[in-house]
Amino acid sequence: MFLKNNILKAITLTNPVKLPLSYWLLVFLRFGLTLLPQTGYIHPDEFFQNVEIIAGDIFGVDVARTWEFNPKFPIRNIFVPKMIFGPPFHFIRIVNPYTKYYFSLDLKTPYFLLTIPRIFICFLSLINDYCLYKICILYGQNFRNRLTIFASSYVVLVYCCRSFSNSFEMIFYSILLGLVAQCMYKSDKVIYHDEFLQDKYDKAKTPVEKVKIFKLKTHLPDHSLNHVVIISTIIAIGIFNRPTFLGFAFAPVFFWLHRGLGSKVVGFKDFHIRIITLVLCSVPIVLFLILVDSGYYGYLTMADVDSLAISLDNWVVTPLNFLRYNSDMGNLHQHGLHPHWLHLVVNMPLLFNVLVLMAYVVLIIHLYRFIRGQYSKLPRIQSITGLMVFSLITPVAVLSLFPHQEARFIIPVLVPLVYLYGNYLYPNECDGLALKRFKNLFRCIWYISNIVLAVFFGFIHQGGIYPFAKDLHSEIKNTYGVRTHVITTHSYSIPTFLLQLESTTRVWKDRKTGHNYRLMPTTFLYKYGSLPMEELFTKVDDILTDSEMNLHKNNKKYRFYIAAPCSLDRKIRQEANKFYYISVTEDRTYYPHFCSEAFPNFPGTHDQSCVNQHTLLLNESQAIDLSFYQRMSCFTNMFCLRIYSVRPKGLS
Repeated sequence: MFLKNNILKAITLTNPVKLPLSYWLLVFLRFGLTLLPQTGYIHPDEFFQNVEIIAGDIFGVDVARTWEFNPKFPIRNIFVPKMIFGPPFHFIRIVNPYTKYYFSLDLKTPYFLLTIPRIFICFLSLINDYCLYKICILYGQNFRNRLTIFASSYVVLVYCCRSFSNSFEMIFYSILLGLVAQCMYKSDKVIYHDEFLQDKYDKAKTPVEKVKIFKLKTHLPDHSLNHVVIISTIIAIGIFNRPTFLGFAFAPVFFWLHRGLGSKVVGFKDFHIRIITLVLCSVPIVLFLILVDSGYYGYLTMADVDSLAISLDNWVVTPLNFLRYNSDMGNLHQHGLHPHWLHLVVNMPLLFNVLVLMAYVVLIIHLYRFIRGQYSKLPRIQSITGLMVFSLITPVAVLSLFPHQEARFIIPVLVPLVYLYGNYLYPNECDGLALKRFKNLFRCIWYISNIVLAVFFGFIHQGGIYPFAKDLHSEIKNTYGVRTHVITTHSYSIPTFLLQLESTTRVWKDRKTGHNYRLMPTTFLYKYGSLPMEELFTKVDDILTDSEMNLHKNNKKYRFYIAAPCSLDRKIRQEANKFYYISVTEDRTYYPHFCSEAFPNFPGTHDQSCVNQHTLLLNESQAIDLSFYQRMSCFTNMFCLRIYSVRPKGLS
């Protein structure tokens, strides 16, 4: 009977189930937004923690290798970025000569360098959808509503299609939850049948009956160590990708170890065997990842292997370095310290809005029942609901212990959150009229807020950096040899790999003379963050002076740009006027560009800059009051990135 039920279950699971049209439209939207492309720039880590490094390795171009990849103390594993970004970048490298020859299409341009890896990540993000779908199917839950809610989240539309290590962490987390849910389901079925047959065996009166029942028990499938190799591998890779994965993996591993514990057929012996097996199965992949990092960062070379001169100094364990670095409060202070409640009060509502508010209400009810001792009304500890509740609470609680908290750190909890409460946004037949209206209202808020946030983070936040990099790449390519100096202030750094600058660290050999040489850099990117304007123009003065000296002595032509938010226009011009020999003129403007580092002030009724901007007031007195509409128009126009051309005064 057990085998028959499982065969029927397997057939049911393998049959294609019709997914709602709304979900497919959202999937197409996910790919469409990626191909546009999304010009928004959420955080520098989406480029400089992985894609920048891999592009430099594969294309042999100049890139910005951040401190996290410093061979002296590396804290980032290279295996996961290589596996994810290696295929799309190798595809570009191999196919590009043919597309240029046959179609005059250069793939080494900012658009393709940005979108091809993102499309690959977008395909990988479907793993999250699939795992959620399989869990719902396995436990007979409404997958249509949950998939639609999941796919409509701006976290999926934006974050999951970007090159964040957190996006990969979400994929590993979804796989782990899917595997553990499957193991729990199978264990529950096997244990139920095992206990049933054991009772029959104990009650059997004749040896013949006992033999028959015993034979049936031997045909029950093994379940105790299901997927142990895959689970241990996922955990190891997830921890090397981001050591914070320990907090995410804790609840699924806990539930995997405790399957059936307390039943008649599973005891503490099985529990300890599971732990030992899980640890032993993780050893090979951990050693492999250590070997990869040690070789990449130069700790282990073929010369060391050939001479067998291998010691502890030849190995590097990046997760341990990560933990050592983040255990120093001084290091965390450089990245910003946040209150421990930030995830709960700010980041969770920002990422998941009404969904997390509903979760808070339900969790408060669970807490009340726990305090009152109403344990029968709480989710069972070995149920799928228990797994998802703890998989939601535990990572957020663990990450809240650290004083540095960013919203993207907790995006993986979207999967258990949608499974638990995604269906609450849809009314059912049992709901009253008021409750149905309430759920419909919450669902509208969900869609509207996610549309707004997808547009904001996908296209507006730091949205001027990519189009500027695209134009800058074209300028550098069309005017080869002209030195280019670019200062970015109060904005994120330009991803260097988009410019495809020839490597200045690679050694070239002259075939005629046999001498080795290196190319001299011709493009210089200066990243000064939120440097005060006085200090910034001191840097401008130094760069301009050196450029002029090179121009007159070595005939080295140059161009010099400052990229800054439009809200700093007045400060830049005022500071530039202090240098009588420096000319700063507006070259171009990119709109929209939101930058919290230089948030504009709302203009007053007599704001001089607004009077100059508004064409209706060009010929009017400056004393005329600006209307609210004119002030609002002026305010919104400040959300742009302005490029200034810098040159000595008197030159056109």
